[in-house]
Amino acid sequence: MTIALDVTPLTVPTGGVHRYTLELTRALATNFPGDEYWMLTDQRFPIPKDAPPNLHRGDRPRSFIGRRWWLWGLQREMTLRSVDLFHGTDFGVPYLPLRPSVMTLHDLSPWMNRDWQPGAGRIRRRTRFLLWSKLPTMVITPSEAVRWAAIERFRLSPERIVAIPLAASAHFRPVQVPVPATPYLLFVGTIEPRKNVMRLIEAWREVRKTHRVDLVLAGRVRPGFTLPAAEEGLFFRGPVPEEELPALYSGALAVVYPSLYEGFGLPVLEAMQCGALVITSRDPAIVECSADAAVQVEATDTRALVQALTMAAASPENFANMREKAVERAKHFSWKRTAERTREVYDAARRIFRA
Repeated sequence: MTIALDVTPLTVPTGGVHRYTLELTRALATNFPGDEYWMLTDQRFPIPKDAPPNLHRGDRPRSFIGRRWWLWGLQREMTLRSVDLFHGTDFGVPYLPLRPSVMTLHDLSPWMNRDWQPGAGRIRRRTRFLLWSKLPTMVITPSEAVRWAAIERFRLSPERIVAIPLAASAHFRPVQVPVPATPYLLFVGTIEPRKNVMRLIEAWREVRKTHRVDLVLAGRVRPGFTLPAAEEGLFFRGPVPEEELPALYSGALAVVYPSLYEGFGLPVLEAMQCGALVITSRDPAIVECSADAAVQVEATDTRALVQALTMAAASPENFANMREKAVERAKHFSWKRTAERTREVYDAARRIFRA
């Protein structure tokens, strides 16, 4: 089979959709060497390191008509490459159903709170139209929580939407690091309202009144989000290179991810795979991912968050069992399994399209 994947998310240097697209593309090509995979987008992007020989880069549009990418340019590229199926990795598929297509619907945040996604107007309109028009042959979500929410909101047939969990990259593992001069709590992710970062800072300030502990925020800041003023013990690292994250996770007193809403919560799994103590919210998708291997509190309960952080700061040795649970839980996920289940969806989409 020849499969085309939308790799536009690779034009953004960080983020969960970037990681999903990169890891899935590489895992598919590695585990299914009999297939040909084409990475298509109308923008510049870096080819993955150690790309298998069956993973190819498509051409960017060179004409005015080609730049009408989703209407004409993409279709031309797929015809040129004899593509059998298209996978839209980020909320989109072509408007013309000339071949089977699969759409990954990462979450429903664009439709839940416009303050969370102020720049997602195009996704709100376009993806809703595509789903209501039943243009994707099959839909993939990263969790059952998103799957059932999508079925209800967009009136999708349950047989045509499948939950396939993500995974942490193989390089996320426990790392021996020097004990930091000051213990630190760590948040990794895009710094934006949905991640509940301001509540985390408020809770950390309360903890710091009785325990000397820093707070490190690692990730890009979403445009329009205003960071608080600098203060003692609060550190903004910005986007951290992938190769540095395992040590950052491993050295943390706790990794804190009190998100208001998630489609999966990849930083939670990355931290667990590094053996970190994770304190997170009771968001359904995060609970689905972490099970009983993380400390969970209500995202809007500042007092509960303060209590959890205080316990981690006061008695870190009491959470050794939770760290062990985290590593064991993370073993249930791998990009190989994700690729295998995704490939099964491709076969199902082809059968449905031909029927």
